Amino acid sequence: MALPKRHNDISLALQGGGAHGAFTWGVLDRLLQQPGLRIKAISGTSAGSMNALAVAQGLMSGGPEHARQLLTDFWETVAASAPFRLTSFASNGDVSMSPAVGFMMSLTQHFSPYQLNPLDINPLRQLVEKYFDFEQLRQSCPVELFIAATHANTGRLRLFRNHELSVEAVLASACLPTVHHTVEVDGEPYWDGGFSANPAIFPLYHHHQCADVLMILLAPMVHGKTPTTAAEIKTRAMDIAFNAGFLREMRVLAQERQMSRSFWRPYSKLEKRIQRLRFHMIDPDGALDNLPSATRMIPDQKLLHLLRDTGRQQAELWLQQHGSSVGRRCSINLAEVFI
Repeated sequence: MALPKRHNDISLALQGGGAHGAFTWGVLDRLLQQPGLRIKAISGTSAGSMNALAVAQGLMSGGPEHARQLLTDFWETVAASAPFRLTSFASNGDVSMSPAVGFMMSLTQHFSPYQLNPLDINPLRQLVEKYFDFEQLRQSCPVELFIAATHANTGRLRLFRNHELSVEAVLASACLPTVHHTVEVDGEPYWDGGFSANPAIFPLYHHHQCADVLMILLAPMVHGKTPTTAAEIKTRAMDIAFNAGFLREMRVLAQERQMSRSFWRPYSKLEKRIQRLRFHMIDPDGALDNLPSATRMIPDQKLLHLLRDTGRQQAELWLQQHGSSVGRRCSINLAEVFI
C-alpha cells in the first residue's frame, strides 16, 4: 500500500559510500515525489551529507521538485567530472574498471595525498561551493541537519548542525585520508565521518522529535564470500570499519528497546523517546554487492545512472510494501536485523 493522503513527518539517515551515494540520489528522487511525506531532519555522512545538503537546499529554495532538480544537477556534474570512461559493462551486467583506475588506486597505497596532491586540489570543493548556499542554510534551512565527521586525532564523532554548516564542514565529512588532505574546521583536523558514524542515528531522536526514522543504506548487512586475497581482505576490513559504528549503535538501540519492554517500571524521558521510534529501511538488496570497491571512487556517468535507477526502484518497492507503516509502526524488526 502507498502512503495515505495525510502528512507524515520523517527523518532520514543517509550512509556514505562515495559514488555509490547515487543510489541514495535515486531513493530521494522518488521519496520527494510522494505526496504527504515531509522530510524534517537528516543525518548524513560523506556522500550522505552531500545528498542531505542537496535536499535541504532544494526544499529551502523551491520545495520538493526543486530538491529533485538540485540532486540531479549535483550528481550530473559529479558524473561530468570524470576525464574519460573509467568503467566498462559486460553483457551480463558485470562492471570492470579500466587499467588507469587500478594504477591511480595503487598510487594511494604507497603515497600520501600530501605527496600526490601537494596543492590540495579537490574538485568536490568547487561542487560544494557551486550548489550550496551555506549562509542561507545556516539561517533558513527547513530541515534539521546533522553532518558527521571524525576528529583525526581522537577518533571522536563531530556532528555539524545547521548553525555550523560550512564548506569545510561538508568536506570534512567526506575526507578520505588516503585521497584528500585532512580538513581543518576551527583549527581542528577532521576525516571522513564514516570512521565514527555511518550514519549517526542518535541525533535523530535525541535532538529531534520526529518518530519515524528511515535509514537509506549502502553497505550490506551481510557480505559475500570470505575474502582470501590481500586486496579483498583489505577492502573487507575497510568496509567493516566504516560500518562498525552504525551497527554498534543500532545493536544498542535494539537491545535497549527489548530490555525496556521486559521490565515493569516507569520509562525515563530518553527511554520513552527510544520506545516511540518507528524504524524503516531502504537498501540496495544486493544490487551493489558485486561492484568493484573502486567504483566508490569513480564518478562514471553510466554507473551513476544505473545506481540512481536502482535507488528509485527500491524506493518505489518500499513505498508499495511499507509506505502505510509511516506514522503507525516500524517496518523492520531491529532485533532480527541488528542483533
